[in-house]
Amino acid sequence: MQHDPRAFLWDVRESALAIQSFVAELNSNTFISNSMAQAACERKFEIIGEALNQLSKVDPSLASRIPEISQIIAFRNQLIHGYAKIKASHSLDSY
Repeated sequence: MQHDPRAFLWDVRESALAIQSFVAELNSNTFISNSMAQAACERKFEIIGEALNQLSKVDPSLASRIPEISQIIAFRNQLIHGYAKIKASHSLDSY
């Protein structure tokens, strides 16, 4: 069953709006110290990247109209698959 490309765009829009609402009242220092806000934003960025990745498979013509779509998808991949690399760079001694 093929998905309606508009559903992926809706997911992108809703996730972007959610990120905006998560950080609307936060400055950078507050965000850095708020692990729940960070996790929520990270999850929404993952959804955005995955939705655009799926859109590029279902409707490549429409996906090609999104500026820098490949960088957005790569960012999602880094969040998902680069986790071990990012976390490994922090040693427990620094905490």
